[in-house]
Amino acid sequence: MLDVKQLDFYDLNGYLSVAGVFSKTQIDALSDVTDQFVEKSRLVIEEDDIFSLESDHSSENPRLTRIKDPHKVHSVYEDIMRDNTLLDILQDLIGVDIRLQGTKLNMKMPEGGRQIEWHTDWGHYPHTNDDLLAVGVPLDNATEENGCMLVIPGSHKWPEISHHQDGYFVGAVNGDHIDMEKAVPMTMNTGAISIHHVRTLHASAPNVSENPRRLLLLSYAAVDAFPLSGLGMSWDDWNKQIVRGRPTFQPRLERLPVIFPQPLKSGNTNIFNVQSDLKKSHFS
Repeated sequence: MLDVKQLDFYDLNGYLSVAGVFSKTQIDALSDVTDQFVEKSRLVIEEDDIFSLESDHSSENPRLTRIKDPHKVHSVYEDIMRDNTLLDILQDLIGVDIRLQGTKLNMKMPEGGRQIEWHTDWGHYPHTNDDLLAVGVPLDNATEENGCMLVIPGSHKWPEISHHQDGYFVGAVNGDHIDMEKAVPMTMNTGAISIHHVRTLHASAPNVSENPRRLLLLSYAAVDAFPLSGLGMSWDDWNKQIVRGRPTFQPRLERLPVIFPQPLKSGNTNIFNVQSDLKKSHFS
């Protein structure tokens, strides 16, 4: 449960860190299973349904950018995603009826793990209302050196900023909108979580340290928030995404700024591939 000070901070700034949510035992289990998947990736030579790879990935030196939908490939990730302590916190922010939006495990390998450019999640998947958020669960202490998340406080209340370039959706905003002096690094130790609002501008720099930065990202939505692009699955499967509360046939509609995330240059919606079309990195 969150206190009034935490709720007010999130409402004002669009992000929040909460310490001590997960135990060392839980984080160690996540880390061990993740290490097993990194080992399995030695047999993979190109992106597949589970792994996104760095360009210099090899069997001798496995380098991943992401494990896709980790809750679908091992129960240890699903257990974290459904953890009641976590859901109690989220209930304070988006209500009693909560649906899983998706999961991913972003990996920044030592000495060069890729950046993620400035963007909002809303720019990638607008809904009928903005009661959506993402939770970051660090498997390693998140530092500025290993590429922790950066956020712009209060940006969740801005008008929507275009994620387009030359008529195509590139999954990132123009760097002219970013005042880096206002960017807040979300450094945190394992056991803590980060939470950011779906409309909060965020990014992360490359990993220039000698240590990995692995971050399990869990995205959730209020059950009455429906994606403007359609469900993308059957009604039964849609309702199986509910982790707390009950389904509804009635989307809640709010007047919000939306710029639709189309067209793509290719059919691949992986953020690393979409952002590769950006002419200039914010971190170059």
